[in-house]
Amino acid sequence: MSIAVTEPIQQPAPSRRIELIDLARGIALIAMFVFHFAWDLSLFRLIDVDIALEPGWRWFARCIAGSFLVLVGFSLILATRDGINRKAYLRRLVMVAGAAALVTLGTWFALPHAYIFFGILHHIALASVLALPFLRLPVLAVAGAAITCFALPHLVASPILDARWLAWLGLGRLPLNTADYVPVLPWFGCVLAGMVLARLSLASPFADMLFAWRPRFGPARLIAWGGRHSLPIYLLHQPIFFGGLLLAGWLVALPVAGTRPFIGACERGCEAAGQSAGVCRRACACTADGLKSEQLWAKVLADTLSEDERERLNDIVQACNPPR
Repeated sequence: MSIAVTEPIQQPAPSRRIELIDLARGIALIAMFVFHFAWDLSLFRLIDVDIALEPGWRWFARCIAGSFLVLVGFSLILATRDGINRKAYLRRLVMVAGAAALVTLGTWFALPHAYIFFGILHHIALASVLALPFLRLPVLAVAGAAITCFALPHLVASPILDARWLAWLGLGRLPLNTADYVPVLPWFGCVLAGMVLARLSLASPFADMLFAWRPRFGPARLIAWGGRHSLPIYLLHQPIFFGGLLLAGWLVALPVAGTRPFIGACERGCEAAGQSAGVCRRACACTADGLKSEQLWAKVLADTLSEDERERLNDIVQACNPPR
């Protein structure tokens, strides 16, 4: 008679990843696709909206950046709740910092007048280091630091902070011409807020539900997959959008937008100079009509005016603007 010996069944280890966070990151990616594609259409003057200056679109972009940074803070708590895996941490830090350098290099060639010197990836790389001292601080201390980050740009002002080499801090008052700008302040407050949210979530009665949740439907699984691979997707999406629009413009004659972006920028500059809204509206419409009648409109949009044509442009502007 023999006794059968059975090996104990190995139970799969519980997942250490919260797939709901991947889903949230994937949704943020989709929102980013919408904004960046609209921005590209505006850059190529294929839509009659100036995305970079439209308040609604600017707030949309800020909400997207804030959501990514909150998720960075949340994910950092998840990744370090059993201690810091130095090898994994440094590998991720090098990847993000390298990707940020690629973004700077790529935009230096593609958009030399507005290249990205401190965008979302630059912020994530630096925030991953700045957040380390906050990992084990009490939740109230981290929340207080987050509030301080949000408040400091409104409380601190000095001409010294307007220096270009300090722009990454976010305390300057001078406007910057860059395609993406996510300085340390106030945006590091979003990372700290994500850390607070993670600490509270993991200590709540619903923590097990967070770890157990899985996306059931195909679209949700696809979005969560994108959230797990957000870095390469981020790096690839803009070259694809740019290349697609350039190819479309080469294959077919894409319609150029009308006068609205030009007139909108003209009116804002006119009002900033002290003129009334009504005067600016009439003067800018007059300027646009004058440029079209002088066959300068396309060259103004493409910024290819010669010196003589710039003098003609100045004459049109002077003729349309009443003396002050």
